Amino acid sequence: MLKLGFVSAILADFGFEHVVDYAAKNDFQCVEMMCWPGGSGDTRRYAGVTHIDVEKMDAKYIQHYTKERNVSISGLGYYPNPLDPDTAKSEFYIEHIKKIIRACNQLNVPVMNTFIGRNQNLNMQDNLALFKKLWQPIIETAKQEDIKIGIENCPMFFTNDEWPGGKNLAISPAVWDIMFETFPTPLFGLNYDPSHMVFQMMDEIKPIYKYKDRLHHIHIKDVKVYKDKLDNVGILANPLEYHSPKLPGLGDVNWRAFFAALTDVRYRGPVVIEVEDKAFEGSTEDVTAAIRTARNYVKQFLD
Repeated sequence: MLKLGFVSAILADFGFEHVVDYAAKNDFQCVEMMCWPGGSGDTRRYAGVTHIDVEKMDAKYIQHYTKERNVSISGLGYYPNPLDPDTAKSEFYIEHIKKIIRACNQLNVPVMNTFIGRNQNLNMQDNLALFKKLWQPIIETAKQEDIKIGIENCPMFFTNDEWPGGKNLAISPAVWDIMFETFPTPLFGLNYDPSHMVFQMMDEIKPIYKYKDRLHHIHIKDVKVYKDKLDNVGILANPLEYHSPKLPGLGDVNWRAFFAALTDVRYRGPVVIEVEDKAFEGSTEDVTAAIRTARNYVKQFLD
């Protein structure tokens, strides 16, 4: 029913083959492959990772390698800021997103995962107008290629670097409704991560029912909200002052209700572990242990 995988960004120091082999040897059925442009220089945590370079890839080799190891690619991932106030950057990001959508078609991968982006210095209304303008060519490319787009619901607001508005518009059901009204094609949907709802003090289960037809990909990541810290700094503080990403089962997401909801709506896609727990970043051994620990917890909900 559900295909268990992980996001390749956590194995940033290794190549495509190593990632696929690791998945095969550790009982994973799929991997979300990162497709940042080669030499992007992006230094944000877990960004700038290139396990498939869509401008240089050998599609037949990639398909053969994954098929031989019985590991599929759940989606191609690239998470920049398409609404960046720097026009040159925005145009570059949009063009690379379009390249990845075309690569999905060549690789027979069903979904391309990304962010809507956001101009952090503009209000919500002005950002939505910018989104309508800049996302039109991306949506048209998805239609031409018949490839789904999964928008992750991360606010991209954690520290002073993203202050005040964050760098991703798709933060809440209210925004998603406008997104899907603007571009009603069913190809346009969510790469849903429940952890981002929890630290924003929203219900992480309700969206599964409301957007069941827009769930194109699922990220499995937990989050811990530290109430004592929140009591001290308040909800208007930078979010990392009162919360931290955690491995599944080590935070506040109600995973039993989460997987019950996925089965209720008959979701049949990938559930992909995203490891961003700083407690497991000390070494390569810690990183790989984190992936396996998360796998062991999540598998109780799978067949």
